[in-house]
Amino acid sequence: MVAKMRAMRLHYIGRPLTLDIVPRPAPQLGEVLIAVEACGVCRTDLHIADGELSSHRLPLIPGHEVVGRIVETASDVLAFRPGDRVGVPWLASTCGDCPFCIEERENLCDAPKFTGYDVDGGYAEYMVARADYCVPLPGGQDPAKMAPLLCAGLIGYRSYRAAGAGQTLGIMGFGAAAHIIAQLAVADGRQVYAMTRPGDLASQKFARELGVTWSGDTAQTPNRLLDAIIIFAPAGELVPRALQLLRKGGRVVCAGIHMSDIPAFPYRDLWNEKQIVSIANLTRGDALEFFDRMEAAAIQTNIRRYPLDAANQALADLRTGSIQGAAVLLPSLQTQY
Repeated sequence: MVAKMRAMRLHYIGRPLTLDIVPRPAPQLGEVLIAVEACGVCRTDLHIADGELSSHRLPLIPGHEVVGRIVETASDVLAFRPGDRVGVPWLASTCGDCPFCIEERENLCDAPKFTGYDVDGGYAEYMVARADYCVPLPGGQDPAKMAPLLCAGLIGYRSYRAAGAGQTLGIMGFGAAAHIIAQLAVADGRQVYAMTRPGDLASQKFARELGVTWSGDTAQTPNRLLDAIIIFAPAGELVPRALQLLRKGGRVVCAGIHMSDIPAFPYRDLWNEKQIVSIANLTRGDALEFFDRMEAAAIQTNIRRYPLDAANQALADLRTGSIQGAAVLLPSLQTQY
């Protein structure tokens, strides 16, 4: 009898995911089979479901912030064994041959595959993943608390490094990634200025509880110019606003995989060697470095837990901005078919 599993799958862009009973995948050469313990719900999942990112395959099991236990390995996999806990991030594989891969910039690979986009992801009870792209994780921690670190944390960390070493850091959009990176920046002794959508007093209060220096909305002006600003919100109109809040030589980091168009702005707002940079994907080196930093800084994630079959509700809550921190799906691994 073919083993089955539950999975939330996207069949049509712009329509809700459906709970399907599908064959459990089997690992091919180089792969591991993972029993999913937790899967974070990322804004990129929302962009895929809503069609803001072009569809790569349908039906699709989304999810790329996966924490789970290995239950089976392919015959050629030596780095892991059954029972090991691993994380599965957005980057599922790269070609290894293009100039970017050769230059150790695999986040810019010319022929990458992404988890929950090109290959099925973690909105399911089981998934397969390339062993060499899995991240070893400690066994004793809450998997739901670790799940957001696999994308919100990793992409946030790459954005944080790109922002430079300035003392004052602004963050626009205070969701899953921002609440993680704010803690890291505070631990590093930086002054953090958190900016939310207008009227979002709950997120401003949440930011203050994490130790930021100042919190307000994006229409308000901090009492000083900032060294750098990371924009986590997918709103292009925030880029000109961020430039206005920078000191000379400051940098705006656009952290999302998708952002609405940036409107025209006067050159004087960019002058004085201000910079606008974007972040694309992540590398395996990012993951190893970040998890070392995360443990040393004692970062805690604030999460809202959802059962697997409530994935549509989790996406809806993310869309409305009603989640403080991150949404996480928890599959039940006890169901028998």
